[in-house]
Amino acid sequence: MPTATEKLLARIRVLQDELEQEFTRRRAQFRYRLENDRVVFESEIRRHHREFRVRLGTFLRQTRPMVVLTAPVIYSLILPFVLLDLFVTLYQRICFPVYGIARVKRADFIRIDRHHLAYLNGLQKLNCIYCGYCNGLIGYVQEVAGRTEAYWCPIKHAARVGAHHAYYAQFVDYGDAEGFGAGLQASRKQITQAGLSGISPPE
Repeated sequence: MPTATEKLLARIRVLQDELEQEFTRRRAQFRYRLENDRVVFESEIRRHHREFRVRLGTFLRQTRPMVVLTAPVIYSLILPFVLLDLFVTLYQRICFPVYGIARVKRADFIRIDRHHLAYLNGLQKLNCIYCGYCNGLIGYVQEVAGRTEAYWCPIKHAARVGAHHAYYAQFVDYGDAEGFGAGLQASRKQITQAGLSGISPPE
């Protein structure tokens, strides 16, 4: 008999499938397809997109001075992000095999594809590459951290947290001393090589 949590997770997965179907419908609407993870637009659509491109000079003239002044602060974050990427990647490559945790595929999270849009100018494309990398990296790091937490400390917090990873819903309840041992083993099984078997984690 499924638990209340399992029923809720099943409903979430159904909704996510429906959302993905809607994304597929919109791909057809905007007339592009994915070929080996590469975006391909129809040539007519690409020509139409270029008509909407704002020239770089015009774009810069329309930009507020304070936005220009904050740009170096924004882009300076690339240094800690790259270091975070390096250290987290090394961490999971060294540690995950020791515990049998299935390694996270970095490419599943970091998507750099918005620069293919012909209606963006060069600076907008650079911004989109930057945002795609940094936000994808955060998702990648959260998944690595989530599997680590699921292996070592799969216990819910006493108070509500603002956001949580895919494994949190199935953690052991806070204060459930009797269920902790079995819950720990179940959680470890879920994120090990045998548990994941190349399948995406539950959402």
